[in-house]
Amino acid sequence: MLDKKIYDMPRGTDMAWCPGCGNFPILNIVKMALAELDIKPQDAVICSGIGQAAKTPHYLRVNYFNGLHGRALPPAIAIKVANPRLTVIAESGDGDTYGEGGNHFIHTIRRNPDITNIVHDNMIYGLTKGQASPTSEKGLKNPIQRDGVIVDQFNPLAVALSLDATFVARAFTGDILQSKEIIKAAILHKGYALVDVFQPCVVYNKQNTYQWFKDKGYYVDASHDKTDKMKALVLAFDLERLALGVIYQREGKPTYETLVREGSTPLYEKGFDTGALEKLIGTYK
Repeated sequence: MLDKKIYDMPRGTDMAWCPGCGNFPILNIVKMALAELDIKPQDAVICSGIGQAAKTPHYLRVNYFNGLHGRALPPAIAIKVANPRLTVIAESGDGDTYGEGGNHFIHTIRRNPDITNIVHDNMIYGLTKGQASPTSEKGLKNPIQRDGVIVDQFNPLAVALSLDATFVARAFTGDILQSKEIIKAAILHKGYALVDVFQPCVVYNKQNTYQWFKDKGYYVDASHDKTDKMKALVLAFDLERLALGVIYQREGKPTYETLVREGSTPLYEKGFDTGALEKLIGTYK
């Protein structure tokens, strides 16, 4: 097993997160998961969009692609297609993934690439100072919706299940060891894996606190049949008691990169004539 310190950025790296932010434990959890799976920094890629959660790969010594708002998933898919040997993670917040990136979220599930999608779900837009996000609870008051959110919240687990996602899970940053095991299972899964992680925003969401998530959440027990999609949907639609753990998983569905690469060889695996390449370069001198 690797030492998780190999993923640490140099001491003194400026951290943009607020003290007590739920992003800190997720950063630690991802490091632990990668280390315990013996995934070297050079063999991992993390893609993100915009937001406080999307800054996570800035604080990890791995390859990363930080793109536009809502655009964490397209480069993650492209990278996995280009080099399937890499461990690819898309990591952003609930606004970036389910709001601006909603279209990509839907069609990534359809394609089933072998990537892990970790969503930091604090039910608020943290970077832009507390606007309601897709997962904000109805009635939540904030600087924009001063009388409270008037629409129903987006249900990412139910949407993922209805689109035939092959791995759907929910975790909570207050439980480090359980969350680590959930994310390890997601990385090991062959296909698209959604891990929606409850992560309190201690500054802009005073309603959904660490204690609130602890009181509402519970772990599915060992008797839960994670291959039963209908039971998984029942759990996903229960917003009074929030199920944690691997809610659904099925194996055997072909991955997108397998289908795309069928019968072809990517450029990085093809040999080339060094002499011919040098001659071509010489024509531009």
